[in-house]
Amino acid sequence: MEVLIYLVPMALLLGLTGLAAFMWSLRNGQYDDVQGAAVRVLSDDDLAK
Repeated sequence: MEVLIYLVPMALLLGLTGLAAFMWSLRNGQYDDVQGAAVRVLSDDDLAK
């Protein structure tokens, strides 16, 4: 039971770190153009003709 004294704060810290990373990615526009990346994969612009 004493291990919970260490595990609970570590779990909260890990969760808050993940939330902070997600919020940072939202602010920096990582999810702005989701469809554009899917279309760019299918383009053949880099092929030599």
